[in-house]
Amino acid sequence: MIKWKDVMHYAVSGNPSPDKRVAKTEEEWRAQLSPEQFRITRLKGTEKPFSGELCSIYDAGKYSCICCDTELFDSSIKYESSSGWPSFTQPIKPNVIKYEKDTSYGMIRVEIMCNVCDAHLGHVFPDGPEPSGLRFCVNSESIKIINNE
Repeated sequence: MIKWKDVMHYAVSGNPSPDKRVAKTEEEWRAQLSPEQFRITRLKGTEKPFSGELCSIYDAGKYSCICCDTELFDSSIKYESSSGWPSFTQPIKPNVIKYEKDTSYGMIRVEIMCNVCDAHLGHVFPDGPEPSGLRFCVNSESIKIINNE
């Protein structure tokens, strides 16, 4: 289980290696993604709170990266954080998320990205529920759910 100390270690000292890498040109990403998905995932944008389709969906399934289809989160660890974005307590595997220190907007935060394709997902905070204490705050436009059948 990843805890805040692990997140800080990765953000400062380097991330675990992903199982694979996906790299595309800006033009290839633009052709694949909607304008809003491109703005969020490739340009590090954010959606307005409570505007994302996946914010209030709690169906069983896996959440994968909208860019490269890497499975990132499981619905069993999604929870209602009242933050306005889909929130999770853990990634599916430790090496699917990349962590980087983010000092934009006069704050110190930890940005989370897909470790396979570098898509911006959102941020992680140390104010989530136990046992991890983490809140992976994710833009709906950066992920998609694959429902369990």
